[in-house]
Amino acid sequence: MNKTKTFHVGGIHPDKFKITTDMPICEAGIPETVCIPVKQHIGAPAKILVQKGDRVKVGTLIADADGIMSADVHSSVSGEVIKIEDTTDAIGYLEKMITIKVEGDEWEESIDRSPDIVKEISASSQEIIKIIREAGIVGMGGAGFPTPIKLDIPQGKKVDCIILNGIECEPYLTADDRLMTEKAEQIIIGAKILNKALGIQKAIIAIDENKPRAIEIMQKLTRSYVGVNVAICRTKYPQGSEKQLIAAVTGREVPPGCLPIDVNCVVQNVGTVYAVYEAVQKHKPLFERVVTVSGNDIRHPGNYMVRIGTPATYLIDKAEPIEPAGKVIFGGPMMGVAVTNLSAPITKTTSGVLLLKKESVFNPEQTACIRCGRCADICPQGLEPFAISGYVRRGEYQEAKKIHVLDCTECGSCSYICPARIPLTDFCKLAKYEIRKKK
Repeated sequence: MNKTKTFHVGGIHPDKFKITTDMPICEAGIPETVCIPVKQHIGAPAKILVQKGDRVKVGTLIADADGIMSADVHSSVSGEVIKIEDTTDAIGYLEKMITIKVEGDEWEESIDRSPDIVKEISASSQEIIKIIREAGIVGMGGAGFPTPIKLDIPQGKKVDCIILNGIECEPYLTADDRLMTEKAEQIIIGAKILNKALGIQKAIIAIDENKPRAIEIMQKLTRSYVGVNVAICRTKYPQGSEKQLIAAVTGREVPPGCLPIDVNCVVQNVGTVYAVYEAVQKHKPLFERVVTVSGNDIRHPGNYMVRIGTPATYLIDKAEPIEPAGKVIFGGPMMGVAVTNLSAPITKTTSGVLLLKKESVFNPEQTACIRCGRCADICPQGLEPFAISGYVRRGEYQEAKKIHVLDCTECGSCSYICPARIPLTDFCKLAKYEIRKKK
């Protein structure tokens, strides 16, 4: 096997709990109603195009991108629009959502539903970006950054490499693993599509060494695709963070305050790349995604293809908790969000629904910082979380800015390792929020 790669500043090794690794993706089914947010991305909410009483099909455009930093939203079901109103999201905020009552499963005729893999890329680079924009594709690794923006290279910048992020270093999550195992060739073609859009010939699929089946399949298939290669990465968290992944795969360090494009790279999650394939080759907008449903107290964990807008309760019922969950998380346990509304919908950025039993959920008593420096040792950005937390406690946010708190990726490593159980990541989040609010 090839020599594994990794980043060299900080990092931790939490337990993996990848209990759904060998569980194939299966259809979650369709709930009675879906509630689709018009903001599932970084940027402005999409502009609503439908009204109460309208009938839509699977794939119908229901909200149009409002400005450059926005994304189209499509119906994930066929049926009648019954509500358009502010609705509580996963963490308790009110967001504008479109509620659709399901009636059958009628798709837009333009969508190619055949299982055949389309290899020939007939669209031009400009057409590819237009199709991706109209399909409403955003970063599906969690950030929700509109994909067309990443492909629009600023004047004076250049890109020579696209990295497909197949690391999935969060505990429990296996959605990307299964996608690479089951849809490998489509992802590779998606990489070639992005190469064509960017006018380059180099794509690297970065995969964690704890996914041997995906590695085997990808390595075999990439032999037939010039310009697409596999990089095997050593298991370490947060290897899937963009800056750490670029350092591991290319050896290039993204300077503080800079972006991947500043070192000539573009990073895309493998789920996003699969969505690109489906949009360009199958004319299919992004209205469903793979979600890992897992935890430590459920009867039926699994990987499901889920329609956007499906309420979390629908998946929780499928999981059959042995006892009521002590905590439900959207995403992974390190960077995910604790859900306060179990009826909240699955969105384009929801990679997992985790159900944790009460015994594993606790708020440990904090003790005084002993200045051990462990948080600084493991911070992949080379920050000093203990110092940042001190500034934040005193309300000295500009001092926290001076020691680069804005470079924090909120990976959670410092909170995980702290022997005093201080929520260091929360202090970093608060500092970033206050600094940006003032700006």
